[in-house]
Amino acid sequence: MVAVDGPTGAGKSTFAKKLAEQLDAQIISTDHFATWDDPTTQWWPRLVQALDAVAGGDVGRYRKTDWSQGFPCIAEGEEVTLHPQGTIILEGFSSARKANTRLSLAIFVDHGDEKARLERAVQRDGEQQRERFIRWQQYERGWFAVDETRARADYVVTSS
Repeated sequence: MVAVDGPTGAGKSTFAKKLAEQLDAQIISTDHFATWDDPTTQWWPRLVQALDAVAGGDVGRYRKTDWSQGFPCIAEGEEVTLHPQGTIILEGFSSARKANTRLSLAIFVDHGDEKARLERAVQRDGEQQRERFIRWQQYERGWFAVDETRARADYVVTSS
């Protein structure tokens, strides 16, 4: 399992997609689990349950968070099936957390300009999300400081 972690708007998804093509890997996004109100905590056991199944040679399953209706109408979405073969790329904020004991490799994608990352995220998801992204970035700064995610990464990739 490879984690592709980093702050919002840094280019994690783009990097993970290119890496998955090279490795013929499955991608799981932490966006499939997180919500605006729960960026990192309560959903983690659901992810671990699916990964445990795969590690045991079984098919893992989970339901994605459906963000399509926007906040506060976040609901359970489609079911995702994970197959116990090949590489899994866990992409997204908090994917390389200390508690993720299944990692073979942790990659931290960074783009040092927080204002530019905010604008990328707003361009991607809409101006109506700006205030939520500002709060999310504040949460990320605290999370990364406590978790020491960047310092523990095997590789740090700087995006442009």
